[in-house]
Amino acid sequence: YLGYYNVCHLGAEIKDPKRNISRSILISITGIAIFYLGMQTVILGNMPWQIVAQSDFVASIYFEQLYNHTVAQVATVLILIIAMASLFSAILGYSRIPYAAAQNGDFFKVFARVHPKYKFPHISLLAIGGLGFLFSLLFRLGEVITAILTMRILVQFVSQAVGVIAWHYKKPDEERPYKMPLFPIPAILSIIIWMYIYSCINIKYIAYSLCAVGLGIIVYFLRKKYLKPLSA
Repeated sequence: YLGYYNVCHLGAEIKDPKRNISRSILISITGIAIFYLGMQTVILGNMPWQIVAQSDFVASIYFEQLYNHTVAQVATVLILIIAMASLFSAILGYSRIPYAAAQNGDFFKVFARVHPKYKFPHISLLAIGGLGFLFSLLFRLGEVITAILTMRILVQFVSQAVGVIAWHYKKPDEERPYKMPLFPIPAILSIIIWMYIYSCINIKYIAYSLCAVGLGIIVYFLRKKYLKPLSA
C-alpha cells in the first residue's frame, strides 16, 4: 500500500499531478487488495487456519509443506528482498517530509540540501535511515513499529482529515483539483474510525505518541517565538 503514500510524499515532483496522483492511489489500493486477498485464499486453501493464526512465518511454512525445506528457504530470501525494497521505498518517500519542511523554513535548513549529481535530499535520507537503524538496535522491532504507527494515527491520518476540513472552510476560494463526495462526511468518518483504533492500542504506546507530539508542538512554538526562521 506504500504506492499511495509515496506518490503524495513526492507530489511536488510528479508530472501532471492532478491526473497521476489520483490514478496512483486508486491503482495501488485496488491492485494490492486483489493480490493480498488472492494470497490469503491460496494459503488458507492449503493450510489449516489454526496454523496460519499461530505462525509468524506463514509463507515459509506454506512453501515447505507444499514443496520442501530448500524451496521454503528460497521463498524466505525472496520475501526478505521484497521487504527491503518496500522499506527502501518508504524511506525515500519519508525523506521528502523533512526536506519539504526545511525548504519551507519549518525545519533545519541542512535538510533542504539535495545531492549535487542525483538531485535527491540525501541529508534527509541518511538521517532517517540512520535513526531507523539506531532505533532497531536499541528497541525491539515490533515495539518500534507499533510506536511509529500509533503516532502516525495522530500526526498523519487524523490530522490530514482535520486539515482538509479546516482548509475547505478557512480558504474556500483556493483551487481544489479533487472533489470529496458528501464532504465532510468521509473525513469525519475517517477521524472517528482512526480515533477508535487509537483508543484500542496499548496505553504505553498512546503515552509515547502523546509525548512525542507534545514535545514537537513545544519545540515548534519555542523556535517560532525565540529563534530566527531556520531558512534564514
